[in-house]
Amino acid sequence: MNKNILIIPGDGIGQEVTTWGKQALETIAKKYDHTFNFDEAIMGHTAIEETGNPLPDETLAKAKTSDAILFGAIGHAKYDNDPSAKVRPEQGLLKIRKELGLYANLRPILLFDELLEASSLKPEILRGTDILFFRELTGDVYFGEKIRSEDNSFASDLMNYHRYEVERIARKAYEAARTRSKKLCSVDKANVLETSRLWRDVVQEIAREYPDVETEHMFIDNAAMQLVKNPKKFDVVLTANLFGDILTDEASQIAGSMGMLASASIGDGTGFFEPIHGSAHDIAGQNKANPLASILSAALMLDIAFGLQEEAKAVTQAVADTLKAGWRTGDIASAETPTTRILGTNEMGAKVLECLR
Repeated sequence: MNKNILIIPGDGIGQEVTTWGKQALETIAKKYDHTFNFDEAIMGHTAIEETGNPLPDETLAKAKTSDAILFGAIGHAKYDNDPSAKVRPEQGLLKIRKELGLYANLRPILLFDELLEASSLKPEILRGTDILFFRELTGDVYFGEKIRSEDNSFASDLMNYHRYEVERIARKAYEAARTRSKKLCSVDKANVLETSRLWRDVVQEIAREYPDVETEHMFIDNAAMQLVKNPKKFDVVLTANLFGDILTDEASQIAGSMGMLASASIGDGTGFFEPIHGSAHDIAGQNKANPLASILSAALMLDIAFGLQEEAKAVTQAVADTLKAGWRTGDIASAETPTTRILGTNEMGAKVLECLR
């Protein structure tokens, strides 16, 4: 197999962890006799500092000609403290999603038994949890009309959805449910929001095309509660942009750390693969970041973008074997973990590659 992969390290710890996702792909290419051609580009705060644009034209052009993209993280504290900033790193991420037609964000919440103690929830509640979130990416309040009055006394964000946006992600979620336990939970707020009533209407229509999949509808507030009360009840979860943003971050704590979770943003062309954690500038450059989510994002790329299931499982197994051997980064270390087993970013990445080879 011959594929072109674009690496966009982004900001903060993204530049540290993406190195290991790339090396995992290089190791797979050598081990399974594939050819992966790599290129690199800038986006986010790094791009603003260099070009004034969070998504330079050159980066977008490279993205459109790539078979898949491995991304790091985006953001910087200076923008968090200045809400009036007109140019922001996140604009680059929103634009590339739009330009590439990435309308579905997939976030697998897969627990490793060795990390059950790293979560704040009880192991007996967590054990066996395996959830796949489908979060819609192109609609909702993120893209609706935004208003703020000149006297700064009023603001609004328009929440909107088109039928086709719901239809296309619902079909992808149902197709995935068919390959798993044939259960799908659609999360909305149809008792209050008109957009959620449209969402539920459309999902109910699509559900008729998949009679073999059991469909459940749940309000967002109840879903948030059930996610920590009984996460094993969920398999495929389908939800809108804002609700999905919140639920997937909540679910990250089920796994013990954001540093363990990969994600994929897909449409009908180039896929975009990234860890769900942020740029974490407070630990950037200190060899403290967890590289496992980037490595698992590479595994997700192998599976979803290239259809290389065996290679993807090999990467995931290498992560599992590393954890079984007792190696941890600081964010996933529990009180029971010997201090000598806690590694930095580079040392943990090297351990995984050692297992993979």
